[in-house]
Order: sequence, then structure tokens, then C-alpha cells
Amino acid sequence: MNSKQMSARRGQTRRKIVQAAIAGGLAGLGLAGAAPLSRARAAADATNWPKDAFSQKTEADAIKALYGKTPEASDKINLDAPEIAENGAVVPIAVSTTLPDVTSIAILVSENPFPLAANYPIPPGTSPVVANRLKMAKTSKVIALVASGDKVFSASKEVKVTVGGCGG
Repeated sequence: MNSKQMSARRGQTRRKIVQAAIAGGLAGLGLAGAAPLSRARAAADATNWPKDAFSQKTEADAIKALYGKTPEASDKINLDAPEIAENGAVVPIAVSTTLPDVTSIAILVSENPFPLAANYPIPPGTSPVVANRLKMAKTSKVIALVASGDKVFSASKEVKVTVGGCGG
């Protein structure tokens, strides 16, 4: 067995140990096989990844590719983002909403080379809350999009970046 095969085998063993530890911890908590975990795994299925939307170069094209409709502003969306980001490589963004029947939350950064920064499917029965640290090329408007029912809603905030995160 060569060193490449041995390294691959160690990675598989390590993965099995971590998976067993997680399963054991969940079982100890009485959560093994819990439905929310299954729904979350289904939501993370890469076959539903909107590749076309992530490859769009403008905010409007990304929204059209993702939802096919124009969003309307909503005061029921809480977009938590700093007014000034000292490092554009790690800008903390959080989105939550009180809208009913949320099916997805997306975050766009208008001035980035590819505006769609994140898209989260929200499985039924889960809280519509997401958070991430995004890269921002420069000062830009950050837009939160929430699909609720058959409509899309939005909230936005200007974030000033003092040190560029996308090669700036």
C-alpha cells in the first residue's frame, strides 16, 4: 500500500470516528434519528444548488435567476450587519424574519463580482434564521431576500468596508 492509499484510509477512519462520536452524542441526548436532522440534511442536498444564480454578475440577474420575481421591501426581515467592516474578508451577517412559511433566505452583496453570496433553503418547521461571515470586495449594499409563500421580500443595509476582502 503506497502513502497516498494509507493517507486516504486514515481519512476514512477519522471520518468514521467523528460520525460515530456525533451519532453517539445524539443518541445520548435522545436525538438519534431526529426529524430536524433529516430535514436539514435534505435541505443541504447539492443537487438543488442554484448554480445559475451564483454565476450572475448583477444583483438583478441573480435575483431573477434565483426567484424569477422582483422582491418587495419588508420590515419583518431583520438584517444584522455592521455599519463599518474593518476587514472585508470576514464580514458577519445574520438574517432572521417573522414572515410565515419561509422556504429560503438569500444574501447578496451588490458590489461583489458575483453578488449572490449565500442561499439557504429553510426546511419546514425550522426557524428562519441564518448567519455567515461574507467576503466583501468594497463598500456595498447587502441585501437579504426571504421567500415566503409565493412572494419574495427584501431588506438591505449599506456596509462600509475599510480593508477589501476580495483581493483588495
